[in-house]
Amino acid sequence: MQKSASVEYLYGLNPAFECLRAGRRRLQAAFINERAGNSGRFGSLLQLITKAGLEPEPVDKGRLQQLCGSREHQNVVLKAARYPYVPLRDCLSAKRLLLLDNVEDPHNVGAILRSAEVLGFHHVLLPTRGVPEVYPSVAKVSAGATEFLRIARESSAISYVRKAAEAGYTIAALDAAGKTPLGEFHPADNLLLVIGGEDKGVRRFILNEAHTILSIPQQGRVNSLNASVAAALAMHALR
Repeated sequence: MQKSASVEYLYGLNPAFECLRAGRRRLQAAFINERAGNSGRFGSLLQLITKAGLEPEPVDKGRLQQLCGSREHQNVVLKAARYPYVPLRDCLSAKRLLLLDNVEDPHNVGAILRSAEVLGFHHVLLPTRGVPEVYPSVAKVSAGATEFLRIARESSAISYVRKAAEAGYTIAALDAAGKTPLGEFHPADNLLLVIGGEDKGVRRFILNEAHTILSIPQQGRVNSLNASVAAALAMHALR
């Protein structure tokens, strides 16, 4: 990935489509595979690029890979402003908040954000440490869902928890050792759901601050779920 202080290279068909549809980022250039043609879905993308006031620049595959640092560019790279985070105060009016704690894998982050957009957790809190930023690779895994989320990234996870509690949110953390089965929890109007990573989980000092600790009842012999799958199950149940 190449980027400066204010610019990054967004890649992939879905992220490009959703970036153009959302219209939240300032775009500087659009690079396309010179052999991609202009039919089907790619033709629709070219129309969106032109509508945004950009002239698509044909380049070869090698140049696309050089720009974004990935072979998964799917024939398009957008030179765009960095991801537009929002202040925490803009999130505290939402009925559902999602906080990621210790989710270190960018693929898990992207997958969780994709589910969050689909399941109505449109306001997400990312700590400044321990969780990847919304890099282009995260946007790619999210299939562009990041472009429609309101994501804050300004403080620590514990600070988010305390500020949300002060604002009247019920704090629910997902943990394998939780005493409350997910299906038995009926949240109040304002809920902050905390999801932890696969290896470390939600940190103890956040579990100590939570109003309830939820678990997902399991019947199999494998005693753990992928973080993004667990998050999707919880968001579906609590949406």
